Amino acid sequence: MSLLPLLLPLVAQVGPASALPSAASPYASQLPIEIIEKKEREAARRAREAQSVALPAARSSAGCLSAVESNPERSAELARGALDDAIGRERVRAGLCLGVALSDLSRWDEARTAFTQARDAAAAEDHLSRARLGAMAGNAALAADQPGQALSLLGPAATDAKIAGDPELTATIALDRARALVAVKQPGEAAAALAEARAAQPANAQAWLLSATLSRRQDQLAQAQAQIEKAASLAPQDPEIGLEAGVIAMLSGNEAAARRSWTSAVAAGPGSDAAATARQYLSQLGPQTAPAASPAPAKANP
Repeated sequence: MSLLPLLLPLVAQVGPASALPSAASPYASQLPIEIIEKKEREAARRAREAQSVALPAARSSAGCLSAVESNPERSAELARGALDDAIGRERVRAGLCLGVALSDLSRWDEARTAFTQARDAAAAEDHLSRARLGAMAGNAALAADQPGQALSLLGPAATDAKIAGDPELTATIALDRARALVAVKQPGEAAAALAEARAAQPANAQAWLLSATLSRRQDQLAQAQAQIEKAASLAPQDPEIGLEAGVIAMLSGNEAAARRSWTSAVAAGPGSDAAATARQYLSQLGPQTAPAASPAPAKANP
């Protein structure tokens, strides 16, 4: 079957509305929207993980972090009160607490300010805390659709993470920078940030998945195939990887491989968004037809 009927809805689903560049390469002029999807959920998750940051404890905000999930409004009030009385290093903990609570309330601008203030209150030599708080501030800016501001926060955070010698945090910040760079339409710089993430943490399946998506959108299908294979080897049960693998296979003209990848996405996460999209693509392909049987050789007349 022709690839074009299947690819038209794929373009509508994963990219901004625009004219189809060509039947051979409909993704050539599109940016990888997948890189910036779900940023609010990611920012909220990252903020909740802030509880593991090695920061000085403050009695006035000690109950805030544990209470954020059940009552973020009250937690924000407690944190603001703590900030009023906090001095020195206690302002770091109180600002962190306030940022976490505001993130849970999706008040991203305020959360960004709180995380930035907490970062600035940290000691200059405390590179790990400054990196983590800067990354949280950058994530809040991304969630508020302010990628330029995110980049201004993530740059110093990346430097602090490298000085602290934390490869996981370095990779995470590089992924966030890639999202921001895609949003400001700098795919080349985004590719460099993704390469940095892969170098810092080679076993990060998300870095390989997003790299494959970006390569595919830039019509570099051979590179995308190699990257998605690496992602699949690291996280074989991730339905988003199976979904992307199917898109790459379909664009490469390999319908059988696309079917297998999309079927695996459905099996790996039946209730996920990726599985729902994979089912849609499979339905557009229609049922798989068995290869026609070869005719039996004619028997010679006696």
